[in-house]
Amino acid sequence: TSAAPETSVAPEPSATPGAIPDPPLLDDAGEPLPQTEDEPKQDALFDQRVQALWAAIVADDASLAKSFFFPVEAYEQVKAIPKPAADWQHRLWAHFERDIHQYHQQLGKDRARTKVVRVEIRNPAEWMAPGREGNKIGYFRTTRAYLHYLDAQGEERRLDLTSMISWRGHWHVVHLHGFR
Repeated sequence: TSAAPETSVAPEPSATPGAIPDPPLLDDAGEPLPQTEDEPKQDALFDQRVQALWAAIVADDASLAKSFFFPVEAYEQVKAIPKPAADWQHRLWAHFERDIHQYHQQLGKDRARTKVVRVEIRNPAEWMAPGREGNKIGYFRTTRAYLHYLDAQGEERRLDLTSMISWRGHWHVVHLHGFR
């Protein structure tokens, strides 16, 4: 049996004082916190991060969505490859910036009149055991989610969220448009 797709309606951005703080990535001694097996949820923090992703797309500024992108501190723990931080910077983050720019252009010149509607997670979260996808430790992964939005004419459209993986019980985008 297949579960119905999960969706999350992203609220309008709130003022900074009401913002939900990002969970810490480091302990009090500055050491990276370990991964957990907590299944990620589409909660208020997820919705806040979706708003940040949308702001990044509209502004053509990937840094606005950095909290929603898979953190380098986590990537260094996950990947069983040489120099994971360099791979994160020069491949993953560079592709994320490129895809943010592509989505920004796709919105057209009236992008300021667009509005994010929801994220549709179409495939259930799958636990990726160590050894799959070149990883040392496990995480949840979902693929082929959609970011739904209203274009300047009020028509609902969607953008790909190709891959999201979990870190400590929270979803993070890894690939927006394709696995390249």
